Amino acid sequence: MSKERILILDEEANTQWTLKALLESEDYSVITTNSVDQALENFAENELSGLITEYKIGESLTLAMVREFKESFPEAYVMMLSYREVKEGEYEQIINAGADDFFQKPISLKKVLLHLQKGLRNRLNLLMKEKLASNLNGITANDPIKEKELNSKSQPAI
Repeated sequence: MSKERILILDEEANTQWTLKALLESEDYSVITTNSVDQALENFAENELSGLITEYKIGESLTLAMVREFKESFPEAYVMMLSYREVKEGEYEQIINAGADDFFQKPISLKKVLLHLQKGLRNRLNLLMKEKLASNLNGITANDPIKEKELNSKSQPAI
């Protein structure tokens, strides 16, 4: 299996370097950027398993970028981090944009790694379910008798 590729979007070079070093030590492939535009280019050019992003880059929130990321990679894991104070009502917007986890900085590297690993396991489970469902649909589409049997088993007895 190929390395899972993680994109890190953060304005701070120190945060990028620290997270990149941590993730590469765990055998992840890592792309770093400090620009939302560059992050969007990376979506188009790379198959990504996850995104770790700062909540606010410059004066812009990254919520629209996270939505676009999730449209490209709906099963991908998204972790959002922030040094800035986040108001209570903003949490709903963050989750609705597609973030799986949100943490205030500073955050322990162990916590980042544990949540990333859990999120990527969930991603793999989703991909396996989709593949199994696709295989099942292919089997029943090619065998109308089996499709009838499956449909009759799912119908409640009267």
